[in-house]
Amino acid sequence: MALETSAESPAPLRTISLALQGWIGKLGAVWVEAEVVQPRLSGNTYYLTLRDLSANLSLHAIAPRLVIESGAAPVTDGTRVVVHARPEFYAPNGRLSLRLLEIRPTGEGQLLAQLERRKQLLAAEGLFEARWKRPLPLLPIAIGLVTAKDSAAERDVVQNVRDRWPEARIEVRHALMQGSQSATAVIAAVRELDAHEHVDVIVVARGGGSLQDLLPFSDEALIRAVHAARTPVVSAIGHEPDVPLLDLVADLRASTPTDAAKRVVPHVGDELAGLRAARERARQAVLGHIERERAGLAALRSRPVLASPAAFVDAQQDLVTTQRERSRMAIRARLDRAHDEIGHHLARVRALSPLATMHRGYAVALDRDGRAVTSIDGLAAGDDLVLHLTDGQATVRVTDLQEHPHE
Repeated sequence: MALETSAESPAPLRTISLALQGWIGKLGAVWVEAEVVQPRLSGNTYYLTLRDLSANLSLHAIAPRLVIESGAAPVTDGTRVVVHARPEFYAPNGRLSLRLLEIRPTGEGQLLAQLERRKQLLAAEGLFEARWKRPLPLLPIAIGLVTAKDSAAERDVVQNVRDRWPEARIEVRHALMQGSQSATAVIAAVRELDAHEHVDVIVVARGGGSLQDLLPFSDEALIRAVHAARTPVVSAIGHEPDVPLLDLVADLRASTPTDAAKRVVPHVGDELAGLRAARERARQAVLGHIERERAGLAALRSRPVLASPAAFVDAQQDLVTTQRERSRMAIRARLDRAHDEIGHHLARVRALSPLATMHRGYAVALDRDGRAVTSIDGLAAGDDLVLHLTDGQATVRVTDLQEHPHE
């Protein structure tokens, strides 16, 4: 029911606000198709703008965090969606907004949701884990290339490989790189190159394209075939913003076909420069080692014992000679002292010897028993005595005994 107002009888603003709130509330929940603009999370609430797909018209929207994040695909700026929402009019500031109850991607958003579900399932199996990634060979014997015939991607890879390493061998397998048969063709080419005995790395290359164009490179059968390959695989699909599932399962992701060529072979100029630098470092290391050894040898040769090896022997010989002479002198002095001591002892012995007395005119008389006669007591006339003289002995007979008076 319309409000009746006039210049003389105006309605208060609160009445109009409450009326608007009542009328909008009667609309109930509606389904709306729009494009998401600038979603922003604050606490547990998302604030975003919904923009009409053809007209220049937009409306503020609010959604609980659970509604946005429980969707099949991430909601980002530019995502096309269908939302179930209830219009709300906030009377205090007069703002109209939609409170989202459910959100579903549509168009490309729906495709992204399907890819996201496939990605989550394959990731749960462990197909994207880093432990399965194989390192690329430093210099492959042959490079396998899967790409479209006469495509810009083929030219980019081949030309850049030739520029970087002219002797590189490339095994090219052409395959459909777009359309419903593309995944099957790429799988067959990858398996053929994987069985090639000389192919050390496989590059799957295609230029950029729309999401639909790149769908074959998110095919589950292709992802499993690349994961099962024995040869390292490089994914060079699209440009930097494009991330098909092949990028996740490949051993290396290159942003472009040109980048893939730079990753699989080194630059011959860089390698030659590195080789020259390595040789120069090795030469400097050897020269440095020789110089250190030469300096050490010179230091050893400058030592007195090596500068004049005989000097040490001469010094030791002089020491031995000196010690020997000292020993000789000590022995001679000891012998001289011993000689003097013997002379002294001999003189004393001679002084005490009966022979010395006998030399002065005395003799030693012995009786018949060989005892020395020192007194006339016990002698009688007619006894025989033996007289020992300095130069012999004589036998005498006692004829007379005379006693000398005591002094």
